[in-house]
Amino acid sequence: MSSIGRNLTEVKKQDTSLAAFVNTKVSHILNGPKRDAFVTSVVSAVMTNPDLAKCARGSIVSSALQGAALDLSPSPVLGHFYMVPYNDRRNDRFIAQFQLGYKGYIQLAIRSGQYRRINVLEIREGELLGWNPFAERISVVIDEDYERREQKPVIGYYAMFELVNGFEKSVYWSREKMESHALRYSRGYAAKKGYTFWEKDFDQMAFKTLLRHLISKWGVMSIDMQSAIEKDMTIIDENGDIQHGDNDLIDVPTEPIPDPIPEAIPGTQPEPEAKAGTSPAD
Repeated sequence: MSSIGRNLTEVKKQDTSLAAFVNTKVSHILNGPKRDAFVTSVVSAVMTNPDLAKCARGSIVSSALQGAALDLSPSPVLGHFYMVPYNDRRNDRFIAQFQLGYKGYIQLAIRSGQYRRINVLEIREGELLGWNPFAERISVVIDEDYERREQKPVIGYYAMFELVNGFEKSVYWSREKMESHALRYSRGYAAKKGYTFWEKDFDQMAFKTLLRHLISKWGVMSIDMQSAIEKDMTIIDENGDIQHGDNDLIDVPTEPIPDPIPEAIPGTQPEPEAKAGTSPAD
């Protein structure tokens, strides 16, 4: 058998083994098609980010179940939430953290039935005509040529929502303000070593930061939304207790992430954020 054939066989064996493990662990919690979809999405997430395979399998299942409890999918394609490898130096092991994605915030907001509209968008060079922070009114001219627009640098970020009762709120942060926020609350990003999510996908991190700031300060917080924020960037230990990780958070100062094995191992997926609590911008 060729080396390529052996590698493919090994990958298939690992997938089967992981699927069987996950299926066993959740058999008493999930049933039927819902369990099958959960197992498939977890295996898919691990395949998308092979570094996740370094983590204790129990932590992978635990972090995925935190998202499943919110009826969110760990599928990397959907981007509701992510299971991110974390170096637990105190216990000399790798474990998976639950990290909510900005699309997860949007899903939970829509599902609450309280939001008529919600959006977040990057503003590119030449598009911003003005922003009035008192009236919370933004004036922009969006370049309709998608390819040309994608080549322009991002100068800021805008997020807004409108509740069903008519209440509206919006916020605009310049690229410089978002950069300052990231440098202050992510020491891993400040170290500029290339492995933080801020460096891998700054825009998606910015979307999440702005949505979290907007919803947690002025929005309607459903029970699911409150639970999601409390669970974000958490780890479930052997005793079933929830612990907050300390890597690359955006709302609390952190310790630098060491090399050569960073505490947050980036895959192809976006986004970590803060543990529960009020935003420093509040």
